[in-house]
Amino acid sequence: MADSDIRALPFGTLVTAMVTPFTEDGAVDFDATAKLANKLVEDGCDGLVVSGTTGETSTLEDSEKEDLFRVVAETVGGRAKVIAGTGTNHTSHSVEMARRALRAGADAQLVVTPYYNKPTQAGVLAHFEAVAAATDLPIMIYDIPGRAGIAISTDTMVRLANIPAVTALKDAKADFAAITQVIANTTLDVYAGDDGLTLPWMAAGAVGVVSVSAHVATAQFRALVDAAAAGDFATARRIHFELDPVVRAVMTHIPGAVSAKQILKLQGTIPSAAVRLPLVAPDAVEMETVLTDLAEAGWDFSRTLTEGKA
Repeated sequence: MADSDIRALPFGTLVTAMVTPFTEDGAVDFDATAKLANKLVEDGCDGLVVSGTTGETSTLEDSEKEDLFRVVAETVGGRAKVIAGTGTNHTSHSVEMARRALRAGADAQLVVTPYYNKPTQAGVLAHFEAVAAATDLPIMIYDIPGRAGIAISTDTMVRLANIPAVTALKDAKADFAAITQVIANTTLDVYAGDDGLTLPWMAAGAVGVVSVSAHVATAQFRALVDAAAAGDFATARRIHFELDPVVRAVMTHIPGAVSAKQILKLQGTIPSAAVRLPLVAPDAVEMETVLTDLAEAGWDFSRTLTEGKA
């Protein structure tokens, strides 16, 4: 697939799962949201997930989510795909959020496996069928058993792929054999849902990544995705190794929403790293582990931290 073709995919290829910037008192900072969305697109993202896990969707009110969809769509619509995080573990609530996303101008929706309830595979299928029937928005399924409590079986995924609205999968199952079967037996556009697995998943036929770490290393992820799409795996491997300590910094010590916001603030991209409970700011030891990994990548924030204490 040529680079020009892969960039034209319905959900994009480098998709950042955006944080939701808050003010210090915990309100949604819509101005900072618009500025972040614009910067991500200018730096190479062709898709943005709004109000996903990293966007702290579980602590956002429905009205806040709809406003976020609208603000991001108005800011980057036409330049990048706006993918609304609409999924919940309550089917009728997910249907309502799909309708809100459509009303707000989103291009598509990310719908997670119903979490906590632990439905059967028949229940999973019925859930997605109901959400798909509610609007014309294309659906990217989000398979993440570590958060949902259950995995979507390969057989169920093949059946889900027959639903016209279901056109993509964000795979965060870290099961290479399973994703190989899905890619081989469906026409879904598959996205790596784990930042560190972008290279192997694309080598198997995935079209891109839905990433948290791309917040802070957008250009490098753009280069990685483009190199892998072009079959230039020597370049892709080099960038993969360069990104490894960055991915570790963002994804392995504290929740991704927390670490991404801390680094974005250090980079001067957002004014506040505030999160909503039950997430909390990192303590000094946790933050030091993040900074140590970033230092391995050649990123030195010591001066920024010193000036912030002055």
